[in-house]
Amino acid sequence: MPLALLALAVGAFGIGTTEFVMMGLLPDVADDLGISIPTAGHLVSAYALGVVIGAPLLAALTSKLSRRRVLIALMALFVVGNALSALAPGNDSLLAARFLSGLPHGAFFGVGAVVATGLVPPERKARSVSLMFLGLTVANVAGVPAATLMGQHLGWRATFLAVAAIGVAAIAALALLIPAERTDAAPAAGLRGELAALRSLPVWLALLTTVAGFGALFAAYSYITPMLTGAAGYAEGSVTLLLALFGVGATAGNLLGGRLADHSLRGTLFGGLVSLAAVLVLFPLLMRAEWSAAVAVTLLGTAAFVTGSPLQLMVMEKAAAAPSLASSANQAAFNLANAGGAWIGGLSLAAGFGATSPALAGAALAVLGVAVAAAAYAVDRRRATAQPGRVVATHVPEAVEEALR
Repeated sequence: MPLALLALAVGAFGIGTTEFVMMGLLPDVADDLGISIPTAGHLVSAYALGVVIGAPLLAALTSKLSRRRVLIALMALFVVGNALSALAPGNDSLLAARFLSGLPHGAFFGVGAVVATGLVPPERKARSVSLMFLGLTVANVAGVPAATLMGQHLGWRATFLAVAAIGVAAIAALALLIPAERTDAAPAAGLRGELAALRSLPVWLALLTTVAGFGALFAAYSYITPMLTGAAGYAEGSVTLLLALFGVGATAGNLLGGRLADHSLRGTLFGGLVSLAAVLVLFPLLMRAEWSAAVAVTLLGTAAFVTGSPLQLMVMEKAAAAPSLASSANQAAFNLANAGGAWIGGLSLAAGFGATSPALAGAALAVLGVAVAAAAYAVDRRRATAQPGRVVATHVPEAVEEALR
């Protein structure tokens, strides 16, 4: 694989670290700024809002520029946002800085996915995307725990300065390792043409699959701590290690999904969603013992992230005229899944269905994801039948194809 993918992974590592580290630093930030923890929780929402707004907007506005330059500019904005977070004198300025830090997130992954697939032969596209996403999953294993520990001992401001330094390293790697001649922008259709590419029903079905599939993950994962302490009997001090197991599972699932999707894009997507639904259905049973709860957390990360690369590639294929914009929109969909899944999981808890009920709510969302993916496949089949000369770019194993008929 090209070394340029390492540069993308370094950027993804920094982004993944700054996205998730705030959860572990909320008590420290709240205490330092003299605000409540629920108020400090708005810092997480501010970042997510920046992702949702910035992903399609920045991708569309930079569509005529060299993708290499766009990636470097996005990472520079990331560095500025994190540096301002470290220097923020109060809650309002920190909110603004966190929003700014989130703006380049989705566009970086979106444009980065297009660059990654352009650096490798067609039969290795999914694997290249998974290697870029490797930085994001490794951030959950190493980056977030290390950054949280740094914040607890040196102060939360030191954490954001360190993340900004990672961004500077990513800029250097992008400038040195990504070949400029292979990352020119595609012939631009203008902003109107870019947006028109998103009007396609298959594109929206792919985005909805992302929302449902990853909404299933976050319905359960958002409440994983009360599940582990209230149902499985773990002490609160053990949760950090178990979250690292989730990161290990996510890393394995990401790599496995990239390899499998190069052989069967839709087959990997269907298999991942069905596996995710099965793991979540089994969660209440697995949470009855400490050892099985640890297995459940690991399997949750694996099953969820198997679908990451297939979903990213599918959206790009369905919006071939605007792959950067569509790929970035998929990152916005991912963050909508984060917020929506957490909300749905919370409803089940508020209704009094028990500590493990968010997992069952997540299972229902995973089943919905399978249904949407099946609808997308049916639309593709119908269009292929209506246009005999058109070859559907994605494949489904014969067993799945028979089941969908």
